[in-house]
Amino acid sequence: MSKKFNVQTLVGMGILTAIVIVLQGLASAIRFGPFSITLVLAPIIIGAAFYGWKAGAWLGFVFGVMVLLTDAGAFLAINVPGTIITCLLKGMLAGVVAGAVYKLLEKKNQWAAVLTSAVVCPVVNTGVFLIGCVLFFLSTVREWGAANGYENVGAYFLFGFVGVNFLVEMVINLVLSTAIIRILNIIKKPAASAE
Repeated sequence: MSKKFNVQTLVGMGILTAIVIVLQGLASAIRFGPFSITLVLAPIIIGAAFYGWKAGAWLGFVFGVMVLLTDAGAFLAINVPGTIITCLLKGMLAGVVAGAVYKLLEKKNQWAAVLTSAVVCPVVNTGVFLIGCVLFFLSTVREWGAANGYENVGAYFLFGFVGVNFLVEMVINLVLSTAIIRILNIIKKPAASAE
């Protein structure tokens, strides 16, 4: 029985990992503002919800690696270690927190668990990105803001730098929440009947 579960987990995680890679590759061409939007948060939420926070961390790590390969050139030119830390940490923590929140709320209400995870995941992803920007790239981001007509770097962070991307990512996650619920229910029913 545990072998079957391990095989199911391995296959499911392999599929979700492939989806994360493909979606991030495609998303690197879709931009709202200076950065591409993140389409991979939904598979991270699905993996974290179904397989736990460790799966969320893995999928977030893969997402971070893909961001490094597809969308981090401007930051890599400024600070390589800071870029690597920021990209990997933002994805991993988004997956860990989404998984923890889902697990905490799942038994009370699956809809609330998915919706809360769908909100928390982009908040953590963007929040850690902003913290990384402050720690490693503040002077550069301040220059970019000034070049775009912002006197205050905080206003640039919120309105010119990541604000639109964050809102788009949040809406995508909330819209996909219904699909995520259905996917979770489809996957869990065969697993439950196999027991």
